Amino acid sequence: MRAAMCRAYGPPESVTVEEIEAPALGAGQVRVRVATAAVNFPDVLLVAGTYQITVPPPFVPGSELAGEVAETAEDVTSFAVGEHVFGTTMVGAFAEEAVVTATSLAAVPAGVDDRLAAAFGVGHRTAYHVLRSVALLEPGEELVVLGAGGGVGLAAVQLGAILGATVTAVASSEAKLGVAASFGATRLVDHRSGDLRQALRDALPDGADVVVDPVGGALAEPALRALRYGGRFVTVGYASGEIPRIPLNLVLLKGVQVLGFQFADFARHVPERMQRDEAELLELFAAGRAFPHIGARFPLAEAAEALACVGTGKAVGKVVLDVT
Repeated sequence: MRAAMCRAYGPPESVTVEEIEAPALGAGQVRVRVATAAVNFPDVLLVAGTYQITVPPPFVPGSELAGEVAETAEDVTSFAVGEHVFGTTMVGAFAEEAVVTATSLAAVPAGVDDRLAAAFGVGHRTAYHVLRSVALLEPGEELVVLGAGGGVGLAAVQLGAILGATVTAVASSEAKLGVAASFGATRLVDHRSGDLRQALRDALPDGADVVVDPVGGALAEPALRALRYGGRFVTVGYASGEIPRIPLNLVLLKGVQVLGFQFADFARHVPERMQRDEAELLELFAAGRAFPHIGARFPLAEAAEALACVGTGKAVGKVVLDVT
């Protein structure tokens, strides 16, 4: 089968597309004939060897996919051959076939395109868990989303609006802010056009209730300062490449909560909340209310270019690979 390969840690350009043996099927697993895979920022970090979890090379990158069930292990009864599924995995999605744990897959809702299904899981699941179960976002609250043009950020804009918040989108270009507006943001801030602290103060003179930050770096502190007393700041990732250092006196003086989200820990410590959130989110997806914005498409042969598009911050919404 054809697959993208990371044979040594390095930049996206080091990934090559090769003919390799299809992975073996183990207990509890499903073989998926991949139609579409989606590219996420952690994929770039895994290839570089700088993610918080490392995978020893060689490996096939890719954490998000949609396609058709080609084979199931004997102990798997939840899916049948020929069924369309989508889901997530640590690695392995950038290939014509992927072997995925059955519990990491879901049936693609009727009438939903494989590209939308492939691009839905990571960004929207992250954003929904963060808003629903970590930030405890309430209708009528003021929500600020950093990196609002990226996969997680744009999903947070859309889902925040669905949950009844008033959303302020912060992004790095007019193009990204335009998509954020179409996804429900009512206030738009280009952080490259001036001082972010002052821009947020102008947009939210009474302060924000919640900040969602998948970016980190220099944006985190001014966004934290934009919170009103008792607000919640949720750190989700560091797409800027820099982990911010927050002055703790701000937390003391403003009485805010600084919270974090990571999939593995969330699933392990609060599985009942995760199951509730996933069921609610799947209903929104099936109803057409929650969906990703696909900003760019690449063939599998250009997997390195797709990774670079995400890694350089040029992507608007999600980037997908058309595999078959």
